[in-house]
Amino acid sequence: MHNRGDFDLANHQKASGKKLEYFDQAANARYLPNIVETSAGADRVALTVLVDAFREEQVEGETRTVLGFLPSVAPIKAAVLPLVNKDAMPETATALFNDLRKRFACFYDDGGAIGRRYRRMDEVGTPYCITVDGQTATDQTVTVRHRDSMAQDRVAISGVADFLGERLRD
Repeated sequence: MHNRGDFDLANHQKASGKKLEYFDQAANARYLPNIVETSAGADRVALTVLVDAFREEQVEGETRTVLGFLPSVAPIKAAVLPLVNKDAMPETATALFNDLRKRFACFYDDGGAIGRRYRRMDEVGTPYCITVDGQTATDQTVTVRHRDSMAQDRVAISGVADFLGERLRD
């Protein structure tokens, strides 16, 4: 946004020899209007959304970087993460990921410690992380971690898509 003042109109008035003034009858005065140049392109909107969503928080002595997009506009809606790469966790996580990606933009990540994977998903604005863990084989539930509160819920594998669908409508 640029406040051009009366520079443009004053120079145009001088070059053209035509008066570009506004006459205010109530005040019985002439004014040369000031110009305010605005721009609202897609790049500015995108930057505004990113700046508004970005935040840094202190969690357990570490800086946590988060893109706090509304879940409905987050580019990645959910991440599926096997806790470890053994005990059939990757196979269960892959099957869940393949099911969820039919309805939602999802991401699969099996690299590194689970805490680091959570942080990576926080940084890109993913609102929900679904972890296949040791309890999954026992009761067919997964841990769903909420990005903003870091709270965790146990959800049946068969109900994960509905769980996400309800929360991604807003």
